[in-house]
Amino acid sequence: MDTSALSRYRFHSVWDLPAPPAAVYAVLERAEDYPRWWPQVRSVTPLDETSGVTVFRSFLPYELTVTAREQRRDPAAGVLEIGMSGDLAGWARWTLTARGTGTRALYDQQVEVGKPLMRRLALVGRPVFVANHAWMMRGGRRGLRDHLRPV
Repeated sequence: MDTSALSRYRFHSVWDLPAPPAAVYAVLERAEDYPRWWPQVRSVTPLDETSGVTVFRSFLPYELTVTAREQRRDPAAGVLEIGMSGDLAGWARWTLTARGTGTRALYDQQVEVGKPLMRRLALVGRPVFVANHAWMMRGGRRGLRDHLRPV
């Protein structure tokens, strides 16, 4: 069996948010502020104007460190996309559209895990890793929704 295929993941999340797309975009394009509202994003350290190092940790007792580099920033289209290297290699993209008075945010990600322990545990760990990602995304959705609500 090709276990490398078990180390590749595709994720898709849909977040309905209580603010217009421009306001959501303004928050999402400031990755260095993610730790303020997304509990599982532990730190973001900018490297330059278009890249940085991010550390994630969800409910499993391990951290993932990723270097993210901007690939597309298009406010008119509502698209933010990064390339990733490190413990995860691949890409992630936000696509924002108006939905009523709010925003529908689509998050798509395709990655391959580079972290050695996760690769070794790929066969038995995959369902747990997928659940860990879902937990992280729920935390992010809640955090962003609360961050966007007027005080």
